[in-house]
Amino acid sequence: MTTVILSGGSGTRMWPISRTLMPKQFVRFDNNRSLFQKTVLRNIPMSQNIMVISNETQNFLVLDHLHEMGNIDSKYIWESVGKNSAAAIIMAALNSHKDEILCIVPSDHLIADQTEYERTINKAKALAEKDNIVAVGIEATFPATGYGYISHNGEDVISFTEKPEEKLAKSFLSKGNYLWNGGIYCFKVSHFLKECQRIIPDLLEYVKNAFEDAVIVGKECHISAKSVENLESLSIDDALMEKLKSNFKVIPLASEWSDMGSFDAFDDICDHSDFIDMKNQDTISIRSNNNCIISSNRTIAAVDVNDLIIVDTPDALLVTRKGSSQWVKEVVKELKKRNSDLVTTPSTVARPWGSYTVLENNQAYKTKKIVVRPGKRLSLQSHFHRNEHWIIVSGTARVTVGEEVKLLQANESTYIPAGYKHRLENPGLIDLVMIEAQVGEYLEEDDIVRYEDDFNRVA
Repeated sequence: MTTVILSGGSGTRMWPISRTLMPKQFVRFDNNRSLFQKTVLRNIPMSQNIMVISNETQNFLVLDHLHEMGNIDSKYIWESVGKNSAAAIIMAALNSHKDEILCIVPSDHLIADQTEYERTINKAKALAEKDNIVAVGIEATFPATGYGYISHNGEDVISFTEKPEEKLAKSFLSKGNYLWNGGIYCFKVSHFLKECQRIIPDLLEYVKNAFEDAVIVGKECHISAKSVENLESLSIDDALMEKLKSNFKVIPLASEWSDMGSFDAFDDICDHSDFIDMKNQDTISIRSNNNCIISSNRTIAAVDVNDLIIVDTPDALLVTRKGSSQWVKEVVKELKKRNSDLVTTPSTVARPWGSYTVLENNQAYKTKKIVVRPGKRLSLQSHFHRNEHWIIVSGTARVTVGEEVKLLQANESTYIPAGYKHRLENPGLIDLVMIEAQVGEYLEEDDIVRYEDDFNRVA
C-alpha cells in the first residue's frame, strides 16, 4: 500500500502562526515534530511507499522535514498551482500502478491512538482490495458545519453530505448513524479511476492531459501552472464521494482526532492530551481563567480576562474569544485587501539553504538574521537598489563579492555595494549565523537578480 500525503494549504485558518509560506502542517507546535512529520510516522507501519503531494513553493519544507526523519524514501508530485483535492488525488492515482492500493491522508491531522489507527487502516485496506472506495469516519460529537457527514449501515455508506447547515447537522446527530468524514480514503487505483471515468469523466480527462505534460525527474513529478489553468478546483468530496452509489464503505476510527482547523480545536487538544506541549513559562495569569495563550518569545500577562485565545508572534498579535476563532479567516481576507505580507510571510522564512528572520524593517534600512546550513549556499545574485553589510556571528562564511572570494569568521564583516554580484556559502560543519544590514531606497525581496542557483529558482 502507498500512503499519499496531501500537503497543500494556504495557511489561513491558524493565522498568524500559519502563513502561506509556512502552513500549519510544517509548524512545530511542540518544538519537536511538525504535523507533517507526525503524519508520516503514523503511516509508515502500514505503508510500503510514501507519496507526497504539495505545492512547488513548499518543496524544500517537505524535503527538510523528511530529511530530519532519516531521509525517508518517497515519491513526490509538485503542483505549481493547487487545484484542490480532486485533481491531486487523481494525479496520485495516475502516478501509481493500477493494482496498487492508495491510502489518502491529510498532513495536518492529529490522531491519539496509533494502535487503533493501524487497525482501522488495515481494515480499510482489506475492503479496498475488493474494489471498494473506503472512507474513515470519526464519531460526530457536536453539529459541526465544517465537516462532511457519512450516513451508514454498518460498513455500508448510505449517503454522503458535504458541510451541511447547522440545523441539518443537528438532525444527523439525533439520528445516531452519522459519522464525520475524516478525509482519509483507501482504494485500488484501477477501481478509483473507473469510478472517476463514470462520474467525472471531464475532470479525469483534464487531469490526464496535465499529467501527460508533467516533467518527471526520478521520483519527482512537476505539474506546470499552464497545464492546469483551465482545471476546475474541486474537493474530492464534492466531485466524487457525494455521487457514489455503490461499493462505498466506511470504517469508524475509535480514537481522539482533530483536524487542527482552528485555534479552538487546538485548545481542545491542549486541554486533555499529550499531543502538543505549549507550556509557556513566560505567561502570567492573574484572576484569569480558561485562556489559551500562545507566545513566541515575549512575556504575556493576562489580568482579569477569561475565555480568550491570545496568539503572539513576532510580527502579529491575535486576540479572540473562544468559540470565535473560525473568523480568523476574515482577518486574512482583510489583510489580503491591504496587500499585506503578513498573509504570506512569517517573521522567520524557511529557505532551501536555511532561514532568515527579519529583525527590523524600516523604509530606509532592514536588518536580518541569516542562518545557512552546513554545505549550503545562497544563489550568486545582485541587487539594484540596496547595499548590504554582513557581520558573521558564528560559523565560517565563504563570501564572494565581485571577483573576490574570502573566508570570514565570527566578528568579521564585509560590505556588498549595489550592483555587485555576490554569494554566501557555509563550507563548515555547523550552522553559519550572520547579521545582514540592508540600506537603500527599495528593500523588498523581489529586488534580486540570480545568475546561478543550486535550487533552480528564477525569482
